[in-house]
Amino acid sequence: MSRRAKLRPLATIGYQSATPDSFGRALRDAHVELLVDVRAVASSRRPGFSKTRLAASLAETGIDYVHLRALGTPADGRAAARAGRHAEMRRIFLAHMKTADAQAALDDLVQLVRSGRRVCLLCFEADPAHCHRSIVASMVGERISVEIANLIPDVESID
Repeated sequence: MSRRAKLRPLATIGYQSATPDSFGRALRDAHVELLVDVRAVASSRRPGFSKTRLAASLAETGIDYVHLRALGTPADGRAAARAGRHAEMRRIFLAHMKTADAQAALDDLVQLVRSGRRVCLLCFEADPAHCHRSIVASMVGERISVEIANLIPDVESID
């Protein structure tokens, strides 16, 4: 009789259409314990989503924060994504993921997911199908058994 590998939870979330409140609510509702930021540049024009402020607000609610910059999309890939050229972004990101730094960061992420904590990957893009975080989640799934959930924060008016 073969034993089935334990599925570990792995969530993804984008904050493009979220407010800090709806974003935090989505994380809490999913019982996220660790938010892993996979943005190459962890600054944001959106209030509450730059690295320092985000980490501080998460800490207030008991959610840890880690930034794995090497899992972010290179500048030319981000430009392609902004222009709606998603296939080009994907090609650029997949090439980037062959680098030693990206592979080391992916190894680190796999260990974080293996730890048993409820991990969530963060990026800007609202649609997980158009975001590199889905590629990262799939790559984790190639190494360990995961159950991927794409969290979608409620859309609220942004003042």
